[in-house]
Amino acid sequence: MPVLQHQENRLLASLSREAFARLEPVLKEIWAPQGTVLFGPGERIEQVYFPQSGMISLLVVTNKGDLIETSIIGREGAVGLQRGFGERRSFTRATVQMSGRFSIIAARVFQEISSGTAAIRDMIAHYTEVLWAETQQLAACNAIHDAPSRLCRWLAQSADRANNDELPLTQEFLAQMLGVRRTTVTLLAQELQRKGIIKYARGRITILNRKMLEDSTCECYHVLKADELQFRIGLSLGAG
Repeated sequence: MPVLQHQENRLLASLSREAFARLEPVLKEIWAPQGTVLFGPGERIEQVYFPQSGMISLLVVTNKGDLIETSIIGREGAVGLQRGFGERRSFTRATVQMSGRFSIIAARVFQEISSGTAAIRDMIAHYTEVLWAETQQLAACNAIHDAPSRLCRWLAQSADRANNDELPLTQEFLAQMLGVRRTTVTLLAQELQRKGIIKYARGRITILNRKMLEDSTCECYHVLKADELQFRIGLSLGAG
């Protein structure tokens, strides 16, 4: 069965036919290039974004301008979803880290539809809980695990979220996300390439051996993957 427009996003695909029919007429599809800032800290959430491809990072911005990633969101999720419960401001900067297609809906319209659709409210509540759990897991990961295992976790998780083993990522960006020096990322990438796990060239990383990459991640990757699976099971049971 062919995938309907907008339903490459798993959240939208999880909705019942009746619930999705309420959203479909007001969803629009856009292309967002890498580096697009969807909203910043303290800004009102005016749009809700459902990735069909590509990936969004949620980033905490320090007073010195340093960036700390708290979540990565691909076609399994959405950004700004909490706006369905009323006026909200963002605590983080939402930035497109991988170019792609996004289904969007005006936040005001999304709130109106959500208020009259229990299935959408349940989806929002469930996904917000999972995203919060992921943020806590990543905080622990950044505090406890070493850079090599965190890099492997980040690459594997990003490939899952983007549904693509080719990742357009510079070493500068990876260093920023991992909180390490660029030279450290260079050495780590060279070691993964030497082992035949990845290929790195011209700002693009290609995963060559997915099993070896996953075996090199810290435990957080498997915890996060299990959480996502439970989330999807919960959505399917709710839809049923």
